[in-house]
Amino acid sequence: MTTSTSAVPVQTGVRTSGFASWTRRIVRGSATTARWERPSFLGLLLLTGILYVWNLASSGWANSFYSAAVQAGASNWEAFFFGSSDAANSITVDKPPMSLWFMDLSVRLWGLSSFSILLPEALMGVATVAVVYLTVRRSFSARTALLAGGVLALTPVAALMFRFNNPDALLALLMSLAVYFTVRGIQSGKLRWVLWAGAMVGFGFLTKQLQAVVILPALAGIYMIAAPGNWWRRVWHLLLALAAVVVSAGWWVAIVELVPASMRPYIGGSQTNSFLELTFGYNGFGRLTGNETGSVTGGGGGATTTSGQWGATGILRMFESATGGQISWLIPAALVLALVAFIVMRGKRTDLRRATLMIFTAWFVITGLTFSFAEGIFHDYYTVALAPAIAGTVAIGASVLWSYRTELWSRIIAAVVVLGTVTWGFVLLDEASDWLPWLKWVVVALGVVGAVLLLLSQRGRRMAGATIAVALTASLLAPAAWTLDTVLTGHSGSIVTAGPTVASSGFGGGGGAPGAAGGRGGFGGPPGAQAQGGGAPTRTAPGTGGARGGGVGSLLGSSSVSTALATLLKTNASSYKWVAAAVGSNSAAGYQLATQEAVMPIGGFNGSDPSPTLTEFKADVAKGYIHYFIGGTVGAANGGSSASIAIANWVAANYTATTVGGVTLYDLTK
Repeated sequence: MTTSTSAVPVQTGVRTSGFASWTRRIVRGSATTARWERPSFLGLLLLTGILYVWNLASSGWANSFYSAAVQAGASNWEAFFFGSSDAANSITVDKPPMSLWFMDLSVRLWGLSSFSILLPEALMGVATVAVVYLTVRRSFSARTALLAGGVLALTPVAALMFRFNNPDALLALLMSLAVYFTVRGIQSGKLRWVLWAGAMVGFGFLTKQLQAVVILPALAGIYMIAAPGNWWRRVWHLLLALAAVVVSAGWWVAIVELVPASMRPYIGGSQTNSFLELTFGYNGFGRLTGNETGSVTGGGGGATTTSGQWGATGILRMFESATGGQISWLIPAALVLALVAFIVMRGKRTDLRRATLMIFTAWFVITGLTFSFAEGIFHDYYTVALAPAIAGTVAIGASVLWSYRTELWSRIIAAVVVLGTVTWGFVLLDEASDWLPWLKWVVVALGVVGAVLLLLSQRGRRMAGATIAVALTASLLAPAAWTLDTVLTGHSGSIVTAGPTVASSGFGGGGGAPGAAGGRGGFGGPPGAQAQGGGAPTRTAPGTGGARGGGVGSLLGSSSVSTALATLLKTNASSYKWVAAAVGSNSAAGYQLATQEAVMPIGGFNGSDPSPTLTEFKADVAKGYIHYFIGGTVGAANGGSSASIAIANWVAANYTATTVGGVTLYDLTK
């Protein structure tokens, strides 16, 4: 909150040169800066960095599916470019590779470790906080910008994903950059900023495909409304920005589609070895409709559904169970504050303050509604895409409301917002009834005191300062505590959630009890440990049921590899293209990370991609490319290929099974 919402006049008549001038412009935008502003901004970034780097390696390999791809890309440039799951380039991960590139380069620089894999995501978190600050600072005070950055840093799902190796961390940064550049374009009317915004959306596509495009209509529409210049000029700018989207995303797609299939890895997640099919099907419209061929299962099934594979869909989805604890702490406040701010804001069409609030609010509302009604695969951690938008909306809305604090209506609304925020915080804290049970009462007590202070006349700096301190503490204490718990806890597996354990159902709603390996709401464990799931079936060790063993556990959790088995797989490894083959990328990932040798992930993530076919697998075996087959299948899923089952049956019928370290395997060279 701050005492001013108008932009500070541009400093004139002062000439500085070189790096000092550049840093001043970066930190303060176009506004005059106070002495405390730059140290405060840098302090915010430092504290965010400490928060996100602290205890970072406790998550082990985090998501082993991506960690194995990083290991492959750090050792083979072809695997780097395509995003292959293994260094022998049999199949890619089921996303474009841009997020992997940063991790690959980190591992090439520092060596393969949990810390080197996760450090880029932590730095992306710091960068995202900085970008949100700078975006808000273009037209609001430093206090408002600091509030926006602080709210983002203390959002639980942000602390989770900026310390995890999923693509969502980079996507959040790129979307924040797209907003920043759009705001710069609206402010200046210069084409270059709009082109940069388009490029960020394009890079977002190379990170997580169509999810990056969700924000595009909001950016384009608000630019048309608020940017200077005549109508045709704005249309021309947007057309060129669209071209920037296509170029920045399309160069890699064009190469992948033009390279013959025999000269590149199979496109994981597709049934026809096509990146375009992956884009518009499994990772595209299928996420909205639930029709995802080859997916693990179908979707949530509509707004009236009370349970489903990915939880119930509907307008309240962001508030349900574990999902609410990830992101919803300030959603009610954001909605009310945005509405009030839009009502009281007055200005011409090109008012940058109003345009900035419009962008943050549209980003938050459109993305939130998309997640709420999507019937396909949905994980709670996807909501990190909302975190920067909510942070910007809350900070700007609070700033506008505070500027009218001399009016009784403003103080009443502010008091109601604080009371509503702490009430919802109480509900979310109560979901984890065994975790710090006293905290929810402290939050409520502070909220009541803050509401009373807000209702009083805010005369005098001390009174205003005390009111702001109590109101902010009451509103942010609960999510901050949830965030701190997230930082102090290791997370591993394909499905993770922030904060303590809460009741949930289905794969989509996070948490059950923490696993023995320390992960929360996941299916995997850190390197070398048996993975234990929480609130869902625990992972089954590969080979438990012979060639047809496995199941959900081996789909969503990485393998536990004994020293004896790792030693056996590495023996004479240079003689083989793949030291082993295993059904499902997660199962293969555990063996690959334990040996740092290529392991073929048959069928990709779900074991349901036709890569390789039985004929192709037989040919690879005949050529002596594969040493061992590791028993276990995850089976065909949701209309996908059954090639992996055929391969497992053929191996079991023609080769002798042995057991090493509790794992069934077959020597394909005998």
